[in-house]
Formats: sequence, C-alpha cells, structure tokens
Amino acid sequence: MEKRIGSYPRVRVQGGSGGAASQAGAMLLVETVRKSGLDAAISAALVPWRKPRTVHDPGKILLDVALAVALGGDCLADVGMLRAEPAVFGPVASDPTVSRLISKLAWGGQQVLAVLRTARAEVREHVWRLAGDTAPDAGGQVIVDIDGVLVLAHSEKQDATATWKKTFGHHPLMGFVDHGRGGSGEPVVGLLRPGNAGSNTAADHIEATRLALAQLPKRLRRGRQTLIRTDSGGGTYEFIAWLAQRGRWLSYSVGMTITDAIHQAVLKVPASAWTPAVEPDGDIRDGAWVAELAGNCLTGWPKGLRLIVRKERPHPGAQLRFTDADGMRLTCFATNTADEAIATLELRHRQRARAEDRIRAARATGLRNLPLHDAAQNQIWLEIVQIALDLLAWMPLLALTGPARLWEPRRLRLRLFSTAAQLVTTGRRCYLRLAGHWPWTGVITEALDRLHALPNPG
Repeated sequence: MEKRIGSYPRVRVQGGSGGAASQAGAMLLVETVRKSGLDAAISAALVPWRKPRTVHDPGKILLDVALAVALGGDCLADVGMLRAEPAVFGPVASDPTVSRLISKLAWGGQQVLAVLRTARAEVREHVWRLAGDTAPDAGGQVIVDIDGVLVLAHSEKQDATATWKKTFGHHPLMGFVDHGRGGSGEPVVGLLRPGNAGSNTAADHIEATRLALAQLPKRLRRGRQTLIRTDSGGGTYEFIAWLAQRGRWLSYSVGMTITDAIHQAVLKVPASAWTPAVEPDGDIRDGAWVAELAGNCLTGWPKGLRLIVRKERPHPGAQLRFTDADGMRLTCFATNTADEAIATLELRHRQRARAEDRIRAARATGLRNLPLHDAAQNQIWLEIVQIALDLLAWMPLLALTGPARLWEPRRLRLRLFSTAAQLVTTGRRCYLRLAGHWPWTGVITEALDRLHALPNPG
C-alpha cells in the first residue's frame, strides 16, 4: 500500500488472481435451491424441452438466470456473473444457449407456463412445511394481495402501449402472499398484460386469483383460511360476484370506489356509529374513524357483503376529492368476513399497503423493465422474476432471524450476497473463506448452518 493521498488510501490494482470468489454470499441462495428441491423440480418440469445429448440442463439454465436476477441482474446476459464463478455456481451455459432456451420455452406457450407453475407450487408447499411456525400459513390464514404494476418500455416491444398514467409499456397483474409484519412476501402470480389493460378488468382479476390459488398448498385452496385482498381496481361487481360464489372457500377484502350511493349513505351515518380506527399495536388512531354502511348502497351486490367506510382528516395541504365529505378523506372496502369488529377489518384491509413493498422489491429484481421483444418471451421472463423473488423470500424464511428477515433485496445484495471470499481447495474439497472483518460474515455463516441443518428433499 502506498502513502495515503487525500481521504482514501491509494492502492495499486492488478488483475489475474484466481484465488478469490465474488458473490460468495450467494451460496445462501444456492443452498436454498438445494434444500427446497427447486432445482430438481424445475429440471423435471422442463424434460420435454431437453434435446438428447444436450450438455446443459434447461432447468439449470433457467435457474441460473433466476439466480442472476436475484443478485441484481436485469437481462439474460447478466448470467455472466455466475459463469465467472464456477466454484460457486457450477457450469453455466453461454449467452447464445440461454437465449435459444428462452425462445424455445416461449414457443411452448401455456404448456411451459403450466409445468413451471406446477413445479413452483409443489416446492412452495415443501418450503412452508420446512418453515414450520414461521410459514405464512402458521397463523391459520394466508393473505394474497393482487395489484397491477406498470412496467415502462423504452423501445418498441410487443404489447407495449400507452398506459393509463400516460407512460409507455406493460401493465402486468401481480399477486403476493403477505408474510405479515415479521417477514416479506412471495409472488404467486404474474399475469403479463398490454400497457392499455384496465386496472379494474374483472376477467383479469379472476384469472390472476385462479393462478394465485393454484400456487398455494392444496389445503388452502378451499376454506376461509385464504383471504384475497385488492385495491379498488378489484372493486367490480363481476369480480366480487365471482368471489362470493366461492364464499364457503374464500374470504375477500376488496377496495371500492366511492359512488354517489355510497357517498349519500356516508352522509346518513349518525355520529354515534363511527368507531375510532386502530393501529397494529392496538392503539387508537387519532383523526380516523370507521363505520359500516347499510341501505340502498348494498342493493344488487352479493349476499353477505359488508361495506365498511373510513374517514380521516387529510394531511396538511392534501387536496380533497368530490367524493369526500365534511372535510374528511373517505375510503371504502367490501368484505364477506362476518362476526369481526369493523375496526379490525379496516386495519386488515389497510395493511394491503405492504403489497407496495413487494412491488418495490419486484422492480428491484428484474421488473424494472421487460428486456425481450416478444410478449411470450417476456412472460417467461416474468416467471423467472417470480422464481428469483421466491428465492429471496424463502431464504430469509428458512435461514435468517431478527431484523435481517425484513431486509429487502437491495440490502440483502449489499450486505450478504456481494461478500467476497478466498477460494481454498484442500483434501479434494473446496472451501469459501469469508473475510472475518466483514460486518455480516456471522449472519451469513449462521444462516448457512440453519440451511445445512434442514433435511434434504426427497
């Protein structure tokens, strides 16, 4: 090291060393793949698309791309970061081989999507069993949040059109299982749609819900243990009627647009009928109240629907809407959950805001843009993004504890995955020795110990 000049030491840099490995912390994801059985499941699903005497397994190629996306990549060529570390990731296919596989899978259409989704569902059920008391269904109910995502396009791509926000791109409909306050969430549906697809298209919400339910363990696909939660984009008669037909099997909490009938009903609610809204810790929320509506505003809607409205003082400087009343901001949602306090139901619906965190994580994990031209190819990319997000959710679920379980993808990459290590081969075995001074080396090694302690799949 030479003499310090300025604020930082001056270090000479040379290339050519082979004794170090970058992205060594990604062993957490590799071990999650192994313990979950995701590699075997994806490989088995893609057997029909593997040619005889093929060197690279299509399942491994697809998982390599998903790992690259989980590590921050946003195009197929970013799989090169894995190819540079064969000691960590094994043999990785060339860029042309990866590109040819994606094109072949895109030609497979719905058949490919079906087998990939079935494989993910089977692995998800296994992972939740491994998670035990920390699994999303451990509390007796699973919540699925469905929401639209605008993905911008900066070039002419198939189905890229003007969006309702005056931008240009696509408008996929996503669904995420909410892990609650103690965790993150994992994707269960990614439905690619043109940019001009509506936010409240009932047919798309129905299809997304069907796909989401198929991703859940079989015991949760029927019964009130599963709650479908949406914003006002899902507040259409067709979608709610479809949910209501499955009333014995599903619970729902769906945002509603404030119509004139709802607005008039709110004005008739007596002061004594308003209940203070509550916070997750049970404290009263100052300046917010909830009430249940009745009367003509329920006419024509499915039986068993409860309409709950919230009013609150707007933030300073906020502009009120025509549908607001008496200087109060109004929001409304519908649910079929009976025998539950309306303040509790309103809190449960308000926690749908966690879906925005899941969308932010998705944008940081391959959904910033759709990198391919054809819609069928980009639907495969969307499946790859979901596999990457699955791994980023399953690894903390199985291996991390405390505040680290809440880390979003960007923080996981910065603190854990980007860790470098010394590569040592001794006794015919390869070891990665992490730097002892790295602040999160202990987090990585303890997490790997928990993963190693899990039973092997099969």
